[in-house]
Amino acid sequence: MAHGMGQGMQQVPELVATFLAHTKVRFVPLADEEAMALESVLLRAWEESRARWPTVALPAGLFVRHVAERLPPSVPSDAIAPLLTGLSLTELYLACGCLQGMASAHEAFERAYLARLPEKLRGLKQADTVIDDVRQKVRVKLLVATPEHPPRMGDYTGRGALMNWVLVIAGRTANKLRAAEKMGPEDSADELIKALPGQGLDPELDVMKRRHHADFRQAVREAASTLSSEDRHLLRLHFADRLSTYEMAPLFRVNQSTISRWLKRAQQQVYEETRRRLQERLGLTTEGFKSFLAFVDSQLDLTLSQLLAEQGKPPPPEG
Repeated sequence: MAHGMGQGMQQVPELVATFLAHTKVRFVPLADEEAMALESVLLRAWEESRARWPTVALPAGLFVRHVAERLPPSVPSDAIAPLLTGLSLTELYLACGCLQGMASAHEAFERAYLARLPEKLRGLKQADTVIDDVRQKVRVKLLVATPEHPPRMGDYTGRGALMNWVLVIAGRTANKLRAAEKMGPEDSADELIKALPGQGLDPELDVMKRRHHADFRQAVREAASTLSSEDRHLLRLHFADRLSTYEMAPLFRVNQSTISRWLKRAQQQVYEETRRRLQERLGLTTEGFKSFLAFVDSQLDLTLSQLLAEQGKPPPPEG
């Protein structure tokens, strides 16, 4: 329930009751004076948070519950106010707004934190080629729910600065990207071709797949490079990060059908460019090219997925 700025005893127990109902520890009952003092602390924290993030209109009840659920480990006899003073309450407020799916909170988080990631990561000696990829992966990890896990923003406890917490996640993400590079993208491409369906069903086409696999990969790579950075980003989320159109829509602040239309347009561009480049490169007969295009049709999505996952990664360090 939202709480206004009005006075009155009725508001005091309601905020405190919301708070105490959602802490992991069941604190000993508070005396009236203690309850009033705690209510004052919570209300002041809410007001300061509203002032810091004026576009994020989060009800006091939701904020208080969010803070209570992240209170540091304690025992029933602990005084509550000192536990709260150790938390970054205004940043917990923003995190709560993000978890509620509020566009205004997402925008504020983007502006105050994600937009600052590139300069911070450069200060940590991260390569420019991975910084955009890291920032996008952090954005998805923190703000987008998956079937396996709610948005990771819920893991922020407020016991340190939110920017430092985001940087830790970004650093781990960059390390994972570097580890993936060492696996050798071309080796994984060979594994991909072995796993293609339909092996042995058409001996002539099988020969064509093996003979022209490098040409096919190169054509898709060149076709993908003709896309705008926005379209590459869109396709990478869908193919490499496996986000559904439903999960992507909130990231771009559009509806699901718009995402589907954008994806279809970008895929069509890659497909048409792939066809054109293959025909130029291979010089196949009309019938041979039609046969090969049947392979292109069936495998383009799979190959595009892998290429997009590889894009933007620097070569592994020498030595």
